[in-house]
Amino acid sequence: MSVLAASKLNGKVLMGVPSALKSALWAHTDLVKQALWFSLAINLLMLAPTVFMMQVYDMVLNSQSIRTLLMLLLLVFVVYLFVEVLEWVRLQMMTAISLKFDSDLRNQVFDAMYEARRLQLPGGSPQALSDLRVVRDFIGSPMVTAFLDAPVSLIFLLLVLLIHPSMALFALVGAVCQFVLAVRAHRVTEPQVVQSGRAGMEAQAYVSSALNNAEGVEAMGMFGAIHDKWMEKQKKFLQLNAASSESSGLSAAVSKFGQAAQGSLMMGLGCWLTIVGLLQDSGSLMIVASVLGGRMLAPLVQIIAQWKMIVSAKDSYARLDVLLESVPVKPKGMVLPPPVGQVVVENLFLAAPGKGPTILKGLSFVLSAGETLALIGPSASGKSSLTRALVGIWGAQSGKVRLDGADVFQWSKENLGPYLGYLPQTVELFDGTLAENIARFGLVDMDKVLNASRLLGLDEFVQTLPEKYETRVGTAGAFLSGGQRQRLALARAVYGMPKLIVLDEPNSSLDEQGDALFIELLKALKAAGSTVVIVTHKTSPLAVVDKILFLNDGRMQLWGSRDEVLAKLKEVVPS
Repeated sequence: MSVLAASKLNGKVLMGVPSALKSALWAHTDLVKQALWFSLAINLLMLAPTVFMMQVYDMVLNSQSIRTLLMLLLLVFVVYLFVEVLEWVRLQMMTAISLKFDSDLRNQVFDAMYEARRLQLPGGSPQALSDLRVVRDFIGSPMVTAFLDAPVSLIFLLLVLLIHPSMALFALVGAVCQFVLAVRAHRVTEPQVVQSGRAGMEAQAYVSSALNNAEGVEAMGMFGAIHDKWMEKQKKFLQLNAASSESSGLSAAVSKFGQAAQGSLMMGLGCWLTIVGLLQDSGSLMIVASVLGGRMLAPLVQIIAQWKMIVSAKDSYARLDVLLESVPVKPKGMVLPPPVGQVVVENLFLAAPGKGPTILKGLSFVLSAGETLALIGPSASGKSSLTRALVGIWGAQSGKVRLDGADVFQWSKENLGPYLGYLPQTVELFDGTLAENIARFGLVDMDKVLNASRLLGLDEFVQTLPEKYETRVGTAGAFLSGGQRQRLALARAVYGMPKLIVLDEPNSSLDEQGDALFIELLKALKAAGSTVVIVTHKTSPLAVVDKILFLNDGRMQLWGSRDEVLAKLKEVVPS
């Protein structure tokens, strides 16, 4: 989603109910107000060197008093120490705000990222967590303290005005020039930084995709082409990044030159005013005005120098805002008694989340607790979509999927999870031990782990490993064969003998021995009273199922007991 779209959404949000991000920021207004008072004190005390210099010039040199000099030195050192303490306290305030901001939002961002990925919406990637980190780090950075220092510039301008209107006008002109430079930096640098960030994310995503498919890339000799494509994307990113750095650096250099020049020019103006008799006090006020003129530009100079950071934080903020608005906080599902396992599908119409054509069209059937159902049919007939609806991953366009009479989509997944097993077509394992993967990363019950593992013939292999069930799986279970990964994922699905188990192509990677074990698993699940739904293209599991549903183009073509449906299939396709 573009930043323009994000900006439009931001505008809509800010005019109505505050967004989650804005609410998280506004929650710390009291601390920000305190930080503003600290900034005022710090900036005023930062004039101590100038006051010290003037007092040495006026008092010490005239009186020749060493004691006065020592007292002034002691006093200015105390002021320096106090300034550092105030700086440290202010930094701790901003750090506390940034950490609380992160704490308030990290769970919501993670949930929104997860939900967006599940629903195939924009923003469903780890980039969301990176964006949260960027915004958090920005809140606690010196850039925010520069913004806090900016209002003090008005006080400095007022003090210069009290010294002489001409010098105040000169200082104001310098401030206006710096502001114009900041606007110019924004207009030139922002598109470059945004494009650079997008290009960087695109290059990173391309690399991640290539690494996830490393075996196929190597086998088909695609490495060279993939490498060249990545280099092209990386080169684009580096060019855009260099252009944004050049623009930002040029603005920073001009800004620093303006600050240095203004201090000297104001000194020259003050000297001229003193010579012509328009400024009194032996030039002391000339020095004060010069210092104040330079100090009032300091926040703007710092802001311009770090404009890339500002733009990056703004871009991250916009992406986060869009994500949190497009995927609002998910309401907690219903907490219901443990299910028995009866499944009722009522006139189900289903499409993929977000948008797309209707996949399932008017399905209705009942599966009694403890029954086993086989979903069969040609590719793209809607079998995998139905499995997602049965476990409550996808919500219906219309109709219902009920488990023990309750809408499974509305059921609290944390509450339902222990009673539900699911194996998608794509087997996903997670970094952790074998036992943790089987036990779904909850409290590991080794009796249940061993039971699930032995049902699938996995225990014999695990016992050959040095650390047995404490062996770490690693990223995606790379050291396991395809069949072993599928058995491990199956063990996770049947861990604790759930009441409803939905398996999408569970035996696709299993050998003959694995197939036989899978048949025995189905028998064991039936004996335990589990309701099982399997998607299969193999005929061997059909021998132990109770019912068969034949899908074609998202419609129920055949439904009934196993023998009835198989007989009808033989009539349609004679052997």
